[in-house]
Amino acid sequence: MTDNNIANERLDERRRNVLKAAAALAGVAAFGGMPSAWGAPAEAPAVDTDTLVIGLDKGFVNLNGVVAGTGDSDRYTLQVFDRLYGFDAQGTLQPSLATAYEIAADGLSYTYRLRPGVKFHHGGVVSADDVKFTMEFALDPANKSARRAFFAPYVERVDVLDAGTVCFRLRKPDGAFHNKLAGYLPIIPRNYGSPLPALEFFARSPVSAGAYRVVKLSADGNLLELERFEDYWGPKPAIKRIVFRAIKDASNRVNALLAGEIDLIVGVPAQDFARLNATDNFVAVANPVAAPLFVRPYTSDPQLPLANVQVRQALNYALDKDAIIKTVLQGIGEPLASGISRYYPYGADATLEPYPYSPAKARELLAAAGFAKGFTTKLLISSDNPKEVAEAVAAYWSQVGVQAQIQVVDYATWVLWNDTRRTTPMTVQQVANAIYDPSHPVGGLFVKAGAWSDYSHPEVEALFAEASHTADSAGRGALFQRISRILHDDAAAIFISEIHRVYGRKKNLQWAPTRGTAALRLNEARWV
Repeated sequence: MTDNNIANERLDERRRNVLKAAAALAGVAAFGGMPSAWGAPAEAPAVDTDTLVIGLDKGFVNLNGVVAGTGDSDRYTLQVFDRLYGFDAQGTLQPSLATAYEIAADGLSYTYRLRPGVKFHHGGVVSADDVKFTMEFALDPANKSARRAFFAPYVERVDVLDAGTVCFRLRKPDGAFHNKLAGYLPIIPRNYGSPLPALEFFARSPVSAGAYRVVKLSADGNLLELERFEDYWGPKPAIKRIVFRAIKDASNRVNALLAGEIDLIVGVPAQDFARLNATDNFVAVANPVAAPLFVRPYTSDPQLPLANVQVRQALNYALDKDAIIKTVLQGIGEPLASGISRYYPYGADATLEPYPYSPAKARELLAAAGFAKGFTTKLLISSDNPKEVAEAVAAYWSQVGVQAQIQVVDYATWVLWNDTRRTTPMTVQQVANAIYDPSHPVGGLFVKAGAWSDYSHPEVEALFAEASHTADSAGRGALFQRISRILHDDAAAIFISEIHRVYGRKKNLQWAPTRGTAALRLNEARWV
């Protein structure tokens, strides 16, 4: 047997051990119970110090980061894919596959110079042709890419200037374009070495240039295995193998961590935060993700009370945000002042204060708006959010005469309704932070052309249009600070809380989440 065959056999054996461990965990999770630790203390790695086993709240449907939406892809994308520029742990842009870029004076072209000699997982070298292919793949309506909406209104064409230089030509300026490329365009190869159509191939076996490559995705999507890409252009991760395991029940995920069979879990229930931190071997980490939680009202229908700014202000004054955070969110959060989270790198107005709790002021404003006796309305919430949030909101509003009938909608239906503006008259909503630029929440929710918006304010429209011609972060920050104050004063939403996502890990696993939605950056994780 050759040395290569021996090495491959050993690698296969280690991989089988990883898969056996994960499969065993899946079996016990399905029955709602966890076994005692497998002959090792709970703080020890679930498999070995070369391996990291992660418990997720859901499985994988599509591994194509150019197609899948952020909520699906942010669990694995930072490991497998690479982009022209990326974000560091604080959301600051850093060179990655590209080392430099230039923006034309008119804002209508962005030119990137690629890092030479970068390899894809299948051995090909990253070139400008691949970048062009990736953008055109995202723009093709037939591929139904979740990224298309962010690029299609702007990108006119992509020009390959030479093998190492690519230029995006825009129809109109987009000041957030550089951020969008970093958040939404993982680069895939034009020649990917398979006769399968690209859409089908990349869904289950993506090829990119990240620090890890995909080894296997189970048929049911509940198990994903990655291994370190030895030809990665950047610093090599300390951990060689990553196993993602779907354990959909939150209590089972926590129990799996405590039993030692999982090393890191997402979606720790708020009530388990203190429990984990009280142990000797585990820690819970609350990560502010710049994803604000609020009630989004439909404001354009004059027949709805919510069209009146005084009503919207009253509903803000009627909420005791501190109490909701303390009770419903178990203390994990902080009162929200506006539609732009203070955890964005720029654009939040730090001087804004959340609406204080004042039922008297709420009643005064309702009376001034012609609703002294209150009114009846409906409040939608998706099954992805705790129903207790809506129940607390409705309870506070009832104290000032506003009776909100709660309707819980399954997540898939809620997304469909929200995308087609049918979550009227109001819905509980969060906005992800995928590009670290406030154009995401403002452009989606608070301008007339937004994907989900039923709100429009002339000053916000004008400032947002100006931001499209402004690419530098200082200039954009100043514009969005002005927008942030208008959203607060005009009560564009009923603001509740900043969202902190909670992760649980073993104490001897050195890892911290990246601020933002895509928190599972594992390149720097290591056992200590």
